[in-house]
Amino acid sequence: MAADGLKARKAAAGLLTGVLADGVALSDGLRAPGFGGLDPADRARAQRLALTVLRNLSRADRVLKPHLRRAPPPYVQAILRLATVEICALGAAPHGVVNAAVALTRSGRKTEAFAGLVNAVLRKVAADGPARWADLPEQELPGWLRGRLMSAWGKAAVMAMEAAHAAGAATDLTPKHGDAAAMAAATGGTALPTGSVRLPAGVTVSTLPGYEDGDFWVQDAAASLPARALHACPGERVLDLCAAPGGKTLQLAATGAQVTALDLSEPRMARVAENLSRCGLSAEIVVADALDYEAAPFDAVLLDAPCSATGTIRRHPDLPHLRDARALKEVFALQAALVDRAVALTRPGGRLVIATCSLLPEEGEGLLAGALDRHPDLSLDPAALELPGVAPEWHAAAGGLRLRPDFWAERGGMDGFFLAALRKG
Repeated sequence: MAADGLKARKAAAGLLTGVLADGVALSDGLRAPGFGGLDPADRARAQRLALTVLRNLSRADRVLKPHLRRAPPPYVQAILRLATVEICALGAAPHGVVNAAVALTRSGRKTEAFAGLVNAVLRKVAADGPARWADLPEQELPGWLRGRLMSAWGKAAVMAMEAAHAAGAATDLTPKHGDAAAMAAATGGTALPTGSVRLPAGVTVSTLPGYEDGDFWVQDAAASLPARALHACPGERVLDLCAAPGGKTLQLAATGAQVTALDLSEPRMARVAENLSRCGLSAEIVVADALDYEAAPFDAVLLDAPCSATGTIRRHPDLPHLRDARALKEVFALQAALVDRAVALTRPGGRLVIATCSLLPEEGEGLLAGALDRHPDLSLDPAALELPGVAPEWHAAAGGLRLRPDFWAERGGMDGFFLAALRKG
């Protein structure tokens, strides 16, 4: 936590306070007015630091606990957690970290009185924290989620998922023309068995060869599989329901299909349109509520339904601090309604893929079972899921693919997903 990084540290502490005290998503915090004055390097550094603290929050608190009689105000607590992670997890020089943390505490009228506390606590952390750190357990999921996942997948699997969350997520690319080996060679990445390219840490995507020409887009390897499972063909009418952020729209458009991309969020769909333009692809953009959308039935429909997003925690470690079980029933009901609408928008003989980026069975296996119960004209299409690189253990017993963050551990994991391929009539 060097003194020359105070702007980034201040921003990181603000992000952490927003998430942990105010319930503000990290992505929303980054769009707040206070971040407008940061240069790109400080902005990126603040984000990296906040992510690292969130992935190690329980460890940091265990190191700090013996040295605190009571919890300080949230912003001071954020400074302490940030400095503790810097010293213990990132191996930064303690002297510089402590000095910068004290300077940051003194810089605010509401926090300057805590400068002595911050100095004393962090000197103790520097003395005993690094030795304790390695023996502390990984960050655990919150109880409402951990219990559900333990019941579904067992303790060993959940602990493996938590280890994957702590490790974070790499950046994956989807090649427009499908040649992962060539793109890996051009970008310095690694071709993955499913056709994506995984970049090494620290690469700036917009500077890679082929970015300006639209040769690829950022998309987790797991997130690329639902569109692949739809097997869209040139000239087919294809609907991407709940399309933002747009990676699947780009995949479908690259097949030559006539794609309609629909989503409720106008700003997010504007970004989809920008990426389509950059990649030289076309799709009809519709901003509307999927439940109210009317159109002639499509040859194929892809529904990536809104969900708890629990499969993306390795990428979004703020998520467990922002959500709880109270809204789940409402989300489950919305998913069922969207499936019913997707079925209605699929022509007889057409294809439907349903997907969620969730680890909860209710949003995957249960969602599929409900769809089959309500729609006797639907049938599973297991052949559609025989995709390159799909491992046998990814196949769910009731049909579909169950992807987890601890899969591909040796490659850096993947987002959690469930997807199922269906035929109508």
